[in-house]
This record gives sequence, C-alpha cells and structure tokens, in this order.
Amino acid sequence: MFSRLSQIARHLSRPVPNYAHRAAASLQATPYTSSIMAATSSTQTKGLIHTAACLIIGDEVLGGKTVDTNSAYLAKFCFSAGINLKRIEVIADDESEIVEAVRRMSKNYDFVVTSGGIGPTHDDITYQSIAKAFDLPLKQHDAAFERMKRLSKPHPSQPNFDWNTPSAALTAKKRMIILPYNDSIPDEEQVIFIDDSLWVPVACINGNVHILPGVPRLFEKMLDGLKPTLLPRLADPEGKGVLRILISTPLPESAVAEYLTQLAARAEPKGVKVGSYPRWGKENNTVTLVGRDVEFMESIVVEVEKAVQGHRVRVEGEDDPEEADPQKTEVA
Repeated sequence: MFSRLSQIARHLSRPVPNYAHRAAASLQATPYTSSIMAATSSTQTKGLIHTAACLIIGDEVLGGKTVDTNSAYLAKFCFSAGINLKRIEVIADDESEIVEAVRRMSKNYDFVVTSGGIGPTHDDITYQSIAKAFDLPLKQHDAAFERMKRLSKPHPSQPNFDWNTPSAALTAKKRMIILPYNDSIPDEEQVIFIDDSLWVPVACINGNVHILPGVPRLFEKMLDGLKPTLLPRLADPEGKGVLRILISTPLPESAVAEYLTQLAARAEPKGVKVGSYPRWGKENNTVTLVGRDVEFMESIVVEVEKAVQGHRVRVEGEDDPEEADPQKTEVA
C-alpha cells in the first residue's frame, strides 16, 4: 500500500484545555491563562475540524469476544464529512491507558471519539478515567437522570425496582449519568442529547473528546446525531467530503509499482493520495485516487487506466467474474 501513517505516541504530563484545539494548546498552562480560558470558553470560536481520532475501549475487544465495528463506521462517517481520520486505537479497560491516550488524542486531533466503557458495572471506567485525564470532577447530570427515568424501563427481572428507593440497581444505573463536568462552560457544550428518544448523552470533554457507548446500534445513531453540531466546524460544510476514484486492474502490484510511485509524487502537491490494494484470490486488484481536487483527479483517470491496463469502477469487485455454482454445474 502506498498510503501509510507514521505516528509517534507521546505521553503528556498534563492536559491543556482544547476549546479551539491548536489555539488553546499554544497557550502555556498557568493559573492566569487557565482562568482566562475558563472565562472566555463559552464565547471562544472553535477551530475547524480537519483531523479525527478514534479510541476503542474494552477488554472484550482485545480478548476477541467482541468484534469492533464502531471504528469502521466512524471511518466512513469521517470520509463522507471530509474529516481526515488519522488514528484508531484499541485499549484495555485500564485507567492509566485511557488517561494517556485521551490526553494525547485531544492534543493532537480536532475531533476525538471514544467508544465503550460507560455502562453500569465496575469495569465501565471511561467516565472516571477521562475526568481524571482533564482534572474534572464527576457529577450527576440531573437532566440526563430525568430522561433516563422517563425513557428507560426496568428489566423484567427487577419488578420491584423503584427510582425513588435507594438500591444497588439504582446506584448502578446512576453510574451511567455521572459525567466529567466543567462548571465554567455552558452545559449544552459538554452534554449533548442527540435524539428525543434516547436518554444517553454524548459527553463532550475538553472541547473535542466525545464519549460514546460501545453498543454498535447506539454508537451509530449517536454519531449520526452529532453531525448537525459538527457541520459549522467542517472544512467542507456542504458535506461533499472527499472523492475516491476506484480503478480495477488485472496487473499485479509489482507491475504497477513504479508508475504509481511516480504518480503519487505528482499527485501529492494536489492533496491527492494514490493507493494500491491487492485483492487476494481475485483476478483484479484496485488502484485508488483519494482527495478533494476533483478536476485534477478526473483529468488523470484515462492516463491511469491506460498505465495499469484497467478501468474505472463504482464499487470494488463489480467487475469480478461470477463464480460458478457447483450445484448448478452439469455433470456429464
């Protein structure tokens, strides 16, 4: 593949508020500057979203019990919105790992999404870990609690459950609405309800860290619900996103490598990436052009088709020959 990311992970000793990402990070953290940022955070203009990172949190993912689909969904979401997803990490339900990763991602990327670890049990430690990462208290969010009481129903195995009676079950449920909270910024900037039918909030911490559940159906619905709040900060607010052109070629990668290397050097100044992807067990491989410069990309399609002896396709694999059905094969 011709598109590879080279990242160096750095451990940050202390997080810096990220209300405007790089603009906030450029200020040295002192009691004076911290008070200035806290006082002006509600009116400070947030920067455009160019880059994103995804943090999948869960021992069950690392142990193979659960297959992560949320990062793939976020990747498609970012691609369609024109956001450059630069990093995906999977880490354990471990406080120190969560603290380190979320601090680093918040500093280095404009839009950060975490997935998992916000349930009612002892191993759901995402909220408390992220609160620690940014020196924030954990507070019960009363509006979220009221929505929880109104929209959720007790499990059939808990017929005697009462929202007004202290119990172990009530304490467990409240774990899901005890959030990292900054009293110095408006509530609507840090607790987002994306749908009237859901009580689960998206907690937005440090200006750019969005905490989502790990359940794929909820993750997808809540991520999609965030888009209206993100649109004003997108570099491409019309939602045109990034163009991806697919070219199917029968040639092996070794036969097209030299040409693609030269093409990549020409395309890079235009902000266009050239990719090559083998398709194991298939007759054709795929060459891709990815970028925003539509005019340039369209202008080189014919050239690329000729150089790789291929043709443009809408969907990878659409030109694959149909495999014979052994049950329909006649036997002489």
